[in-house]
Amino acid sequence: MNSLPTSIAISVESTAKSEAWRGLRASLPVMLGFIPFALVLGAQATRKGLSALEVPLMTGLNFGGGSEFAAIRLWTSPPHVLLIVAMSFLVNCRHILMGAALAPYLQHLSRKQALPALFFMCDESWAMALADARQQSARRISLPYYLGVSAGLYLTWVVFTAIGAVLGPVIGDVEQYGFDMAFTAVFLVLLRGMWKGVRACRPWLVSLVVAALTYLFIPGAWYVAAGASAGLIAAVIWGERS
Repeated sequence: MNSLPTSIAISVESTAKSEAWRGLRASLPVMLGFIPFALVLGAQATRKGLSALEVPLMTGLNFGGGSEFAAIRLWTSPPHVLLIVAMSFLVNCRHILMGAALAPYLQHLSRKQALPALFFMCDESWAMALADARQQSARRISLPYYLGVSAGLYLTWVVFTAIGAVLGPVIGDVEQYGFDMAFTAVFLVLLRGMWKGVRACRPWLVSLVVAALTYLFIPGAWYVAAGASAGLIAAVIWGERS
């Protein structure tokens, strides 16, 4: 099989590296935002009996902060495995909609490229990759950029949940310092970056209201599925009318 000319291969490699570095640089503010609530999760996990080795193992294999917080809150000794699995699936079901939103921008990638890359998808990497793809003339996701973003976020999350697990017993309840507020702050920044005006964001409001009401009146994590479903239905209805 013929290989690419050396000059072209070097150019492609150089472009991929620069795109990966661009993604890593773009993710730096979000990485800093990850640190406080990664420490909170690690500290909470050790209080529930997980070891400093089990915490990064959990966060590295799952990489879904919302479901991990839910799992830790439900953790008992012995753990109710089926309940934790069910709640983790419910919290993470939003990834189905997120993947569907990314699909039109992934068509240039093979399945062997796309599926492993999507393992590293979280709310923040999804939002950043989607926003970047919409700004490009090709209207597609730059895989090196996405992997640069994802690598920084993934390593920050795993490393600092492990640090939180180690330091938690020493510094006590880290939530008293307001670290858990970082989770909300990061999402507000991401939403600001995706803002397209009041009209385009009406489904967000529907999703917010439904999720809040469900949270107040229905126990468990059903507010996640309810908010996501309501927002999707609202987007379809308003999309058909426009």
